[in-house]
Amino acid sequence: MQQPVRKVVIAGGGTAGWMTAALLRKVLQQQIEIQLIESDDIGIVGVGEATIPPIQIFNQYLGLDEKEFLRETNGTIKLAIKFENWRVPGESYYHTFGAPGAQMGFCSFQHYWMRAQQAGLKESMWEFDLNYLCCERGLFNKIKTENPIYDLQYAYHFDSGLYGQYLRKRATKSGVIRTEGIIEHIKTDDASGFITGLQLKSGELVEGDLFIDCTGFRGLLLRKTLGVNYESWADLLPADSAWAVPTERFEKTLPYTRSIAHPVGWQWRIPLTHRNGNGIVYSSKYISDERALEALMNNLDSKPLDEPRKIQFETGRTAQQWHKNVVAIGLSSGFLEPLESTSIHLIQSGIVRLLKMFPNQGITPGVIDLYNAESKFEFETIRDFIVLHYYVNEREDSQFWKDMRNLTLPERLRVKLEAFKESAAIFNDPSDIFKDASWLQVMMGQGAMPKDFHPAAKISTENELLAVMKKILDAKHQPLDKMLSHDEFLARYTGAA
Repeated sequence: MQQPVRKVVIAGGGTAGWMTAALLRKVLQQQIEIQLIESDDIGIVGVGEATIPPIQIFNQYLGLDEKEFLRETNGTIKLAIKFENWRVPGESYYHTFGAPGAQMGFCSFQHYWMRAQQAGLKESMWEFDLNYLCCERGLFNKIKTENPIYDLQYAYHFDSGLYGQYLRKRATKSGVIRTEGIIEHIKTDDASGFITGLQLKSGELVEGDLFIDCTGFRGLLLRKTLGVNYESWADLLPADSAWAVPTERFEKTLPYTRSIAHPVGWQWRIPLTHRNGNGIVYSSKYISDERALEALMNNLDSKPLDEPRKIQFETGRTAQQWHKNVVAIGLSSGFLEPLESTSIHLIQSGIVRLLKMFPNQGITPGVIDLYNAESKFEFETIRDFIVLHYYVNEREDSQFWKDMRNLTLPERLRVKLEAFKESAAIFNDPSDIFKDASWLQVMMGQGAMPKDFHPAAKISTENELLAVMKKILDAKHQPLDKMLSHDEFLARYTGAA
């Protein structure tokens, strides 16, 4: 018998728990009771400090003031990720949130750019991207315009622990019940297998109709209690370990994340206003923990502020992210290494998906199946995009990178890559969060250059095409004079000293 959902219980706080609580309360208002259980004695992973642009939509819907948000979370602006040493050591490229060029006709900009290169164009494709131009100069400012050629897409770097605390203050003020405690026992219904309540060490029993598992890697509700399997993707993404360490902030704050490839993995550098986030991701099959830590500590740009912290993980996903009356949000739903800053986005998309399908009058198999199918597709498309970075490399300095070139690719990725190499065509899935410009930048940045381009790019004469390309190039450079340094923008915008 279906039971109406009148109370939602969230197990676990942190970024996942409080993002869930805040959005549920905002959308459902007072119709549904929301209670969150967390313990300050249980640590959080807390390294998800870089985001992608949809976080703006989430914050705006919650009614967050951007200036206050940046102050509360020690946030900075993120325009791109700079990938260093990924194709070969000593070479770099940007994956920006922008798109190179402009809409020019039937086919995409890269086709016209390739033809213009044959006609003598010297500028790289990135020179036609405003995000790239700002990254190279360390600039940012808000541009008020409806002209897409001046579109400057951005996301944020922020302290995810502070973000969780910021949302906690707002959510509890709006009526979310916070209970301090450690879950000791989980009660289930013998007939349905549904979870009915969470017994705390204090003896309190917290009952509910729908439970959200935000217990991180433990997967306390969905995996440990309901027995849902974990689908490992270690064959495609063998990295299983990371070291993380905070360091003193730089004198100059870069408006992008750095991803620096090493012989056995890659290192992140994320600039905040009060410190920098650093870490190294690697596979324990190829290097010891001690050597990986040494590689990280020898490549820091500023003084460490704390002891390094070890993180173990297995890339993959919980096979059913909604099972019975439990939905997994955050790390309990799966893990993809933070190469493209998707961890917080997956929290956001999981909550939004649940709200769109919210089982007001009862949980039904059809809704569960639809939720799981969409979640599976989203995880797989992000996985494929991350695999692309590893697969298209030309490094010869370690067995790790050689082995990554010999992966058996998922079919969807294999077809996409082959189509691009043959004709510069990009066929994208509508639900893929990474659009054409993202795939273009990573494929070209990693050295996957197409053999040919679309014949529509040959309609204009060479001189006509070069004149149009110069016009676009000039337009992309035009806003730079009105930009501020990233630090000056943050200081003016947030009122920070």
